[in-house]
Amino acid sequence: MEGPQSVSLVLLLPLLLPLGPAWPVAAQRCPPTCVCDNPRRHVACWHQNLTEVPDAVPELTQRLDLQGNLLKVIPPAAFRDLPYLTHLDLRHCQVELVAEGAFRGLGRLQILNLASNRLSSLPQEALDGLGSLQRLDLERNVLEELRPGTFGALGALTTLNLAHNALVYLPAMTFQGLPRARWLRLSHNALSVLDPEALAGLPALRRLSLQHNELQALPGLALSQARALARLELGHNPFTYVGEEDGLALPGLRELTLEHGALQALDARAFARCPRLHTLDLRGNQLDTVPPLQGPGQLRRLRLHGNPLWCGCRARPLLEWLARARVHSDGACRGPRRLGGEALDALRPSDLRCPGGAEEEEELAAAWARTPPGGLGHGEDGADGTAVPCPPGCVCASESRHSGCESRGLRAVPRGFPSHTQLLDLRRNHFPSVPRAAFPGLGGLVSLHLQHCGIAELEAGALAGLASLIYLYLSDNRLAGLSAAALEGAPRLAYLYLERNRFQRVPGTALRALPGLFSLHLQHNAVERLEPGDLAGSQALRWLYLSANRISHVSPGAIGPAPDLEKLYLDRNQLQGVPTVALEGLPTLLELQLSGNPLRALPDGAFRPVGGSLQHLFLNSSGLEQISPRAFSGLGPWLQSLHLQKNQLQAMPALPHLSQLELIDLSGNPFHCDCQLLPLHRWVLSWNPHPSWAQQLLSIEPLPPPPMRQLNTSRGEGPARASDRPPGSRKCMGLGVDFFGAGFPHPCSGNAVLPG
Repeated sequence: MEGPQSVSLVLLLPLLLPLGPAWPVAAQRCPPTCVCDNPRRHVACWHQNLTEVPDAVPELTQRLDLQGNLLKVIPPAAFRDLPYLTHLDLRHCQVELVAEGAFRGLGRLQILNLASNRLSSLPQEALDGLGSLQRLDLERNVLEELRPGTFGALGALTTLNLAHNALVYLPAMTFQGLPRARWLRLSHNALSVLDPEALAGLPALRRLSLQHNELQALPGLALSQARALARLELGHNPFTYVGEEDGLALPGLRELTLEHGALQALDARAFARCPRLHTLDLRGNQLDTVPPLQGPGQLRRLRLHGNPLWCGCRARPLLEWLARARVHSDGACRGPRRLGGEALDALRPSDLRCPGGAEEEEELAAAWARTPPGGLGHGEDGADGTAVPCPPGCVCASESRHSGCESRGLRAVPRGFPSHTQLLDLRRNHFPSVPRAAFPGLGGLVSLHLQHCGIAELEAGALAGLASLIYLYLSDNRLAGLSAAALEGAPRLAYLYLERNRFQRVPGTALRALPGLFSLHLQHNAVERLEPGDLAGSQALRWLYLSANRISHVSPGAIGPAPDLEKLYLDRNQLQGVPTVALEGLPTLLELQLSGNPLRALPDGAFRPVGGSLQHLFLNSSGLEQISPRAFSGLGPWLQSLHLQKNQLQAMPALPHLSQLELIDLSGNPFHCDCQLLPLHRWVLSWNPHPSWAQQLLSIEPLPPPPMRQLNTSRGEGPARASDRPPGSRKCMGLGVDFFGAGFPHPCSGNAVLPG
């Protein structure tokens, strides 16, 4: 759904209403571990440790929600007795295998959610029988490969989500058989190569998401197969150059995002065959100049913020073109000194000194002394056809500029890689330490993989000469500390992955050597506190991941040195309260993760310091028993989602100031349906009195549920017997129409309860 008041359905809200006439007497059954909403033909069996699809699900069921179980394997024809299913949710079920023909018989199914499981592959016929399927979600699995024909039976599919998997390669005709697909999500994988025919067979594709991958060059030939593309997302990839020779030809493309990559140069005709391009996002790259672009005559927005733009004489053609073509552009000048910090769109060509003079040229040379991107070194595979040098036991691909020695049992970092290498993969070897100058001659290296190598130390100067390095992966090692001297050779490092090491403190001193650090990953370490100075020098930091540590205290001022922080993950730590004071000085924070901490209570104004920016707040599984009526005061119209599921809440205050919420998840709380919930009832009605709208906004379900029995909540049948509920109140077995509609008891006092 769209619009400012649209809502997302996280869990179906079970309504325990009497059986309607459309549900035959033969279907009046319900598995003992499930909740059945018979009139709407919805069945939910959440978090019941089920190892197989339950029996006795009514045959006419249209929506079946099995998320949070232990299915592991979906056998052939697992849902053959449910031919009317239109929605099937199998998230978080630890599914490792989907057998061939698992969904045969589900010819009416429209939405299938298999996200957050353990699938590493899909058999050729696993999705057979789903001819009506419109949306397939496979996000957050461990898929490593896709075989051509896997999706061939999904002729009606419009959205395919494969984000957050482990894909490294897409073969030819991967997506054949998807003539109606409009959005393909492949972000957050490890894709480095796309076959030129990988996207063939997608004639209706309008949006393609490829951000956060390992693409070393723009795969123009492969992308050009999707001729109907209107939006292409390629940000957070490590390619350094885009030119006409990349072959990008998309006549209908309107928006192209290349933000936060490693771009150092852009050819004037790079987008010459994208005539309808309207918006080009180049934020956060390494561009010091941009040429006037030839070809995209409809371009109206050019985003350059976060690039080290040099506003010397050679920027004059850019300014003249921006004015002539009426292109709006952001970004600021890095130099020369007299124009440092000036907004690009505030400059006129006459503001530039042409010629710039020797002083300005010397200033430019000093600022950008670096290895030319993509330059070939001695003895490499150049025009004379000589062999590419490569260490024994390793593979060096000249065309993709990838080199690797993964899982070769190496005891020392090998040397002798081609100097044009941009991605070096040394995972799963055994290097107790990385010595000084371990990577000579690799000035163009962009991405370095050192995961699972048993590394306990990076010696001083270990990264010397890696002036172009953007991505450094040191996850799953034995590091307990880092020094600034070890990182000093990689001044442009933007993404540092240190998950599952032995850090007891954030290596703040080392981070001072990384002025452009964008994302820091320290999940699953042993950090106990955040202290002032831990993030000193991290002014550019946007994403900070500290999940699953032992943090019990965040000192005031500890996070403030990162004023542009957008994501802060502190979930699964030992915080006993919201670190309210420590959140001061974060005016751009969008996402705050505090789930899995023993918070117990939320006091007044707990999130006031970030109220002007916060969009997503996670407080699930935090042992919350009490929420102050003003706990969320200060959180303004920006908040979009609020996650409070799996706590110990028996009551919930109204949240009248959160008028733009799109999602609030309250499932798994032992709510008591008495007058304590009257403010919540009124709050929902003040937004929109339509009961179905409220049911989709809120998700409420007891954890664990009482033994299943059909309860009558319609006014026409009268209240349930007093013996069916504890005195004064009862647990909410689903807040139905009587709660969200006009059926709340008035006046509400004493031990009044909701109608049975």
